Amino acid sequence: MIRLPRKKQANRKRPESLLDRERKKESRVSLLIHRDDGALDFFRKRAFYSAFVIIFFFAVLVARLWFLQVQQGERYSRLADSNRVRYLEIAAPRGNILDSMGREIVTNRPSFNVVWVRENNRLDDVLLKKMAAILEVDVSDLLARIRKMAGTPGHIPIRLAEDIDWNKVAYIENNRMNLPGIKIQVIPRRVYHFGNLASHIIGYLGEINEKELKSSREGEYRGGDLIGKMGLERLREKDLRGEKGRHYMEVNALGFEQRNLKGIEPLPGNDLQLTIDMDLQRTAEETMAADRKSGAVVAVEVNSGRILAAASAPSLELDKFIGGISYKNWQAMLENPLHPLINKIVQGQYPPGSTYKLVTAAAGLAERVISPDSIIYCPGHYRFGNRIYRCWKHSGHGAVDLNRALSESCDVYFYQVGQRLGVDRLAKYAHMFGLGRKTGVEMEHEKSGLIPTAAWKKKRFGRAWQEGETLSVAIGQGFDLVTPLQLAFMTATVANGGTLYKPGLVEKVRDPDGKVIEQFEPEIVNRLTGQGRNLALVRKGLIEAVNGRHGTGRRARLKDLGITVAGKTGTAQVVRLKQYRHLKEKDIPYKYRDHAWFTCFAPAENPEIAVTVLVEHGLHGGSGAAPVAKAVLEAYFKKRLKDSGNVSVQVVHDEAGAVRKKKIH
Repeated sequence: MIRLPRKKQANRKRPESLLDRERKKESRVSLLIHRDDGALDFFRKRAFYSAFVIIFFFAVLVARLWFLQVQQGERYSRLADSNRVRYLEIAAPRGNILDSMGREIVTNRPSFNVVWVRENNRLDDVLLKKMAAILEVDVSDLLARIRKMAGTPGHIPIRLAEDIDWNKVAYIENNRMNLPGIKIQVIPRRVYHFGNLASHIIGYLGEINEKELKSSREGEYRGGDLIGKMGLERLREKDLRGEKGRHYMEVNALGFEQRNLKGIEPLPGNDLQLTIDMDLQRTAEETMAADRKSGAVVAVEVNSGRILAAASAPSLELDKFIGGISYKNWQAMLENPLHPLINKIVQGQYPPGSTYKLVTAAAGLAERVISPDSIIYCPGHYRFGNRIYRCWKHSGHGAVDLNRALSESCDVYFYQVGQRLGVDRLAKYAHMFGLGRKTGVEMEHEKSGLIPTAAWKKKRFGRAWQEGETLSVAIGQGFDLVTPLQLAFMTATVANGGTLYKPGLVEKVRDPDGKVIEQFEPEIVNRLTGQGRNLALVRKGLIEAVNGRHGTGRRARLKDLGITVAGKTGTAQVVRLKQYRHLKEKDIPYKYRDHAWFTCFAPAENPEIAVTVLVEHGLHGGSGAAPVAKAVLEAYFKKRLKDSGNVSVQVVHDEAGAVRKKKIH
C-alpha cells in the first residue's frame, strides 16, 4: 500500500455533504435572480431613452412644419407664385439737375437699346451675323457681350447695343419675325443741355462694377445697371436714382410666357436744384478755354456761402462717358498734360503766393506787431541771417505802410511782419480763415491743403523750424498749400467782415411731386470776432490794389459798370531748373512757369460776390488771372442790373485814384 505524504493527505477534499450541495444550489439560484433583475433594469432604461429620442425628434419635426407652414407660409407662397409669375425690371428715370434759376442742366430722354432674350431662343451664326450687320458692329463685340452675361438667368435680356438711331429701331421692329429673341428695350438716358459745363460738379454715370454691386443692398442693383461714378451723380446717387418698376408675366412650367400681368411703374428720382448760375459758369469756363488755360475759377456769395460758379479747366467731355468710356479715350485723358480728370477746385493744391498776404496783414494787426501807419522801408531786398530775400520789384518800393504794401504787394514789408509774428501765430490766423482744412463742400476727394507749424515740421521731417522759413511762408511760398475753393472762402470772409461759411452747392431737393424735401441753409463755420476794424483796413488795401495807380490788380477794374472791385494778385512759384533762369518768361517751358492767382470781391462798399481764379503756369496774377475774374464779375453785375432795372450809385476811382460817383441804370 502506497502512502501519500502527510501534507498532501491533509489537502485532500473531504466528501461533499448533502447540506453543502443544498447551500450551493441556493446560492446559484440567488445569483440568477439578481442577474435577471439587473438585465430588466437595463432594458427599462433603454426603452425610456429610446422613447425620449423619438418624442424629441417628433417634436422637432412638428416645430419645423409649424415654422414652414405658419411662420414662413407667406414667404413660401410667394416663392411658389414666382415659379409661375416672372418679372422684368424697368429702369427708373434719374432725377433732373437744375441751376439756381431752375434751368435744366441734366435731364433724361428715351434711349433705344437692342436686347436678346436667351430663354427658348438660340443665337446661331446666321442670326449673329445678321445682327452685327444691322447694328454695324463686329461679331466679336456681340460675342463679348454675350459671354459677359454667362451664368445669369435666361430670362434676363442681354444688351447687344445701346442708344441706336431711329432707322435701326424701325428696321428691327419691322423684321421681328425673322429675328427671334431680339427686342427693343426703352430706357432713360442722360441729356446734358449745357454740354460740358460744370462737368466736374455734375459728374457722369457708368456701369456698376462688381465691388459696387457687392456693397449695395440686395436687389437694389443688378449687373449692367448705370450708377453715378463721379460728382453729384455719385454723391447724390440715392436721391437721383429713383425706384425701378416691374413688368410681371405669367409663365408655364417650361418657362414660356402665357400672359402679361399688371406691373409696377418706375418712380423717378428726386430733382436737385443747385446754387450754380449757369450764366456765370459759362462765362468762367469759356474765358478759361479761350486761351486753353488750365486751372480753376470759383465764385461765391459772400453773405451765405452759396457757390455761384465753380469751374475746373479743362472740362470733362461728358458725352464720352455715356454708355461707358472707351479705353482709348480714358488713356487720352490720363496722358493729357492739363489733367482734365482732376477737379482742380478742391483737388488742386498750390502755394497761395501773395494772396496769403491778406492773412499776414490781418494777423499782424490783430497781434499788434504793426499798425495801419507802421512804415517799413523796402530797398528791393531784405537781409536775414546770411541770406538775402528779394522783393518782386528789384528796385524796391521805398517807405511803405500797410495800405501801400497790400496794393503794390511789397514782399519786404510782409517778410518783416511774418518774422515778428512767427510761424505758429501765422498758422493760427490762417486756420481761422479756413485754410489748411477741408471745407466740407459736396465734391469728391477734397484736399485739405497745408498750413505749416513748427510742430508739423518736427513731426514730418524730424527737424526744427528755421526762422528764415517763416519769411517765405509769410508771402505764401514755402510749405504753404491751398485749394482755389479755400482761397475763395478766405476772400469772402474778409469781404463780409469775418464770417466763414460752409460752401453750399445744392440749393433744394424736390421729390417727383415737386415737394421740397431738403433746402440749403447758410452754415457758419467760424466768426473772427473783434476783427472788424482790422479787416476793414485790409479791404481798403485791396480796393487800392485794383483801383490805385500802382495797384497790381488793375486789369480787374469794372470802369464801364461803375462797380468798385477789391482784390489781390498772387504768383505761386514753381520749382525751376537753373538752366531756365536766364530765359525770358515766355521762353520758359510751360511746366516750369509760375502759377497765377487773383482773388477779389465786389462791390467793395457792400460786397455780394467773391471770385478766385487760378491759372496754372499763368506767370502773373495781374495779367494771367485778373482778366478772367473781371469777365465773371461783369457777367454777374450786368445780369443783376438788367434784372433789377433800378438806378444805383457806386463809388469808383478814376485813373488818378480820386473818388467819384457814377449812376448805373
